[in-house]
Amino acid sequence: MPELPEVETIRAGLGRYVVGRTIEAVNVLHPRSVRRHVAGADDFTGRLRGRVFTGARRRGKYLWLPVDGDALLAHLGMSGQLLVGDPQRPANGHLRARFTFSDSGPDLRFVDQRTFGHLCLVPVCLVPGGAELPALIKHIAPDPLEDAFDPGLLMARLRRRRTGVKRALLDQSLVSGIGNIYADEALWRARLHWARPTETLNSAEVARLVSAVQQVMTAALASGGTSFDALYVNVNGASGYFERSLAVYGRAGQPCRRCGTPIRREKFMNRSSFSCPRCQPVPRRARW
Repeated sequence: MPELPEVETIRAGLGRYVVGRTIEAVNVLHPRSVRRHVAGADDFTGRLRGRVFTGARRRGKYLWLPVDGDALLAHLGMSGQLLVGDPQRPANGHLRARFTFSDSGPDLRFVDQRTFGHLCLVPVCLVPGGAELPALIKHIAPDPLEDAFDPGLLMARLRRRRTGVKRALLDQSLVSGIGNIYADEALWRARLHWARPTETLNSAEVARLVSAVQQVMTAALASGGTSFDALYVNVNGASGYFERSLAVYGRAGQPCRRCGTPIRREKFMNRSSFSCPRCQPVPRRARW
């Protein structure tokens, strides 16, 4: 699933290609793509026709295009793509929705092989702290690259959770934008095992972890995100290449880039966690 660096890369691309343009028509080709728009596909298309995208914004793994007090909210799920290109190009077999514009320029297409992603038009609301967010995601916490992100508040919340530190990092109501890949990478940089109990973290360790999260996110963003296959691409179809810089994720059995010990793979929440046995020893009071 795309995480913060991938979604931010797509947001920036949308900002270049669709902001300021007037929507001529919207065609929904699969009803699941707008299942969160409770009024249905006809209402979705009718309310967007003739309106102008006034920006491109993101919090965590969600991105949205503001339209006069509302927001076209997108969640990409496992395989969703927002692609901009020649309106005459052939349709992808997994095309779910298409936006054309009054200037007859490049169109915007929502392609989703697994149909786990979705689009919806929702009102924007003001949340504590002053941020304007689509109503459906008002509970999502600030992400590590936002000005609104408060490391001190995160530290206090982590130490109250009494859970494993990786579970806490994946909790989008605590800190948004972090998924399996970047949690593993940040924990490796911070030299913490993913099952370390949050209540045992001291201030220095939390500060080290926050710094590691921000570093890995910034580095991944500079590389256009991580593409393991064709399911994640930028709006122009380009792949990210941060995979080449991954220290632990997906590298089971390969040498740690820091100490040379073979990377281990462990079961975690119906998925996998990757870590270095030497740099990230299993804690005595592990919370699996």
